[in-house]
Amino acid sequence: MLKKLQKTYHDFPRTFWVVVGTQFIDVIGNTLLFPFFALYVTQKFDVGMTQAGIILATNSMAGLVGSTIGGALADRYGRRGIILFGLVVSALSGLTLGFVNEFYLFYGLSVFVGLMGSASHPAHQAMVADLLPPEKRSEGFGILRVVANFAWIIGPTIGGFLASFNYLYLFLSDAVISVITALLVFRLLPETKPQPREKTETETFGKTLRGYGQGIGDRPFMAFIFASILMILVYQQMYSSLSVFLRDVHQVDPQFYGLIMSSSAVTVVLFQFSVSHFIKRYPPFLMMATATFFYMIGFTMYGFVATIPLFIVAMVIITIGEMVGMPTSNSLAAAFAPEDKRARYMAIFGFSWAVPSMVGPWAAGLVFDNYNPNYVWYISGLLCVIAILAFYFLHLRLGSREQFQAAKTE
Repeated sequence: MLKKLQKTYHDFPRTFWVVVGTQFIDVIGNTLLFPFFALYVTQKFDVGMTQAGIILATNSMAGLVGSTIGGALADRYGRRGIILFGLVVSALSGLTLGFVNEFYLFYGLSVFVGLMGSASHPAHQAMVADLLPPEKRSEGFGILRVVANFAWIIGPTIGGFLASFNYLYLFLSDAVISVITALLVFRLLPETKPQPREKTETETFGKTLRGYGQGIGDRPFMAFIFASILMILVYQQMYSSLSVFLRDVHQVDPQFYGLIMSSSAVTVVLFQFSVSHFIKRYPPFLMMATATFFYMIGFTMYGFVATIPLFIVAMVIITIGEMVGMPTSNSLAAAFAPEDKRARYMAIFGFSWAVPSMVGPWAAGLVFDNYNPNYVWYISGLLCVIAILAFYFLHLRLGSREQFQAAKTE
């Protein structure tokens, strides 16, 4: 086991491991707060899940704008500066959110947080694609999943403990961790933006933004985005409506919810390396369909089971899909992208997360507040079926292209 870990370490460049380390620290801060955000909003301001869903939706809509601008800036000026900007804004704005006592101010500030804090997301993904050759990207994104989920073991557990005393401690902790991460990025992380192979005239920022037209006009890529949106509409319920569902329908307190989420993280830490090594042997679009199948089973279970052990079983099934789908989806997005438009393609790929964030919590809130809450999980199963068919269709149409074939095994 030790030799295998040593080999994995030496197979990837040092700068990649710096990215891994800084992300680990940052994700601890995010997971202290994010899983409990809907709980905080509904309790602090005495509103229903519909209002909380609207906040999450507008935050994501603003994030879509922010990531679009950030992707263009990362392709034009570089990745490192945009990442630093995002960390500093995250610290300041998150801290401010913790002290707001008026719902309308919290709402407005959350839009600002979404706009500014999301600017660095395409730069993060583009940096990993910059550092790794195509055959290593799936494993590289898998390693990032291991690290992020190891942070999920720590973050929600501590977050649940802090939330039982005062939710303000979550915002304070997240701000401090963001500042620490920014300092480490500033000292340790170099710029990774590829240099043009030929000297070209410096384009205006407006022309850089217009470069998004190539990605939006890439019909196979947009078909992939559509299928991913359907899948992630379901997946993101884990981080928005699931906590409220378990609290209100099954009386699960925040500490037990943290335990359920940590079971997902433990599964990733233990098995992601093996899964990443295994799935690269198979066509990536088929792996996306497989991941969505596991989501279908796991999320639908929440509409039928009623005990914490079975909630954990459902979460482990979902996590199997996550281990297959998350690194594969990032690798596929990078495979679609021309080198000089990598961050912009990654920003468009962010639509597959932003659109579900806008629609999912709001729609789930409407169901929660007006119908049987279990309907959320039945609808999730149906969406997964459609996504499975979409990914299989993409495999039939695109699977023969070189960049979408299984990696050659040694």
